[in-house]
Amino acid sequence: MDRFTAMTVFVNVAERGSLTAAADALDMSRAMVTRYLAQVEQWLGVRLLHRTTRRTSLTSAGEAALQRFRQMLEIGADLQSELASDDPEPHGTLRVTASVSFGQSHLARAVAGYVQRHPAARIELLLVDRLVNLVEERVDLAVRIARRVDPGLIARKLATCSSVLCATPAYLQARGTPQVPEELATHNCMTHHYVARSVWNLFRGGRTISVAVGGNISANEASLLLEAVRAGAGIAMLPAYQVAPLLRRGELVQLLPDYDLEELGVHAVYASRRQQPAVLRCFLDYLVECFASPEFADIDWRPARAPRRAPRGTGVQ
Repeated sequence: MDRFTAMTVFVNVAERGSLTAAADALDMSRAMVTRYLAQVEQWLGVRLLHRTTRRTSLTSAGEAALQRFRQMLEIGADLQSELASDDPEPHGTLRVTASVSFGQSHLARAVAGYVQRHPAARIELLLVDRLVNLVEERVDLAVRIARRVDPGLIARKLATCSSVLCATPAYLQARGTPQVPEELATHNCMTHHYVARSVWNLFRGGRTISVAVGGNISANEASLLLEAVRAGAGIAMLPAYQVAPLLRRGELVQLLPDYDLEELGVHAVYASRRQQPAVLRCFLDYLVECFASPEFADIDWRPARAPRRAPRGTGVQ
């Protein structure tokens, strides 16, 4: 029996609570997962799991085995990384997570470029609309767009993400175009569950203008809000990387362009610097390089503003 693989299978089943979920994560059949579990229980001579048709739970022996197996797998990964440190070509598998919208629009392209440059590396992408626990879900790296990062994690800033208030020309023709931030309160403003859900902050000349907004659509993913905006349902605050091409084509209109919106950082987040695999260090450096290139400039895209006219009578030319 491959005991290293058997331990990996058991840890996956314990963390995911399901043989089927573990089989999907490990890219093996459910029958193979069952076989490895039986072998590891036979090896240890104790029952590790309570299994019913609906759920899987740990026995007391299983809880003890889970802790030890995690330690052993971590030691094995550290040893592999140490022995491979003399190999200049990064290799191995990285599990990387990001939001659906950013993963589709930018991270997938970056990953494709990385594996073309380093064919011995393998990237498993997990695009989800929730905050992933890196340790519990065995994720090596998360790309997160946020004001701040969990202080218990290590973060490397990749870029700055700007936002844009926008709507379709048809919506604005029917409802009018807001000229000052306060007028947003009279519009159907569609909001994100986790970012500026009820108050939008706009900045100009050292002032912060906070507007209470609301509408008949909210969503947990920016891509859903974008499609609602494109359908003419209302106004939304969306990442520049999503809407820049639509603004250039005139499909969407930027609102209140003389006001700034709060910027968010794009961070590469990981759990530990200890025995960091070479493939992870290399991927981090690649992301920094990649996101600084013109190809990814839409992340912090800002339209050129028309010069403001000086007030009459000031003598300013």
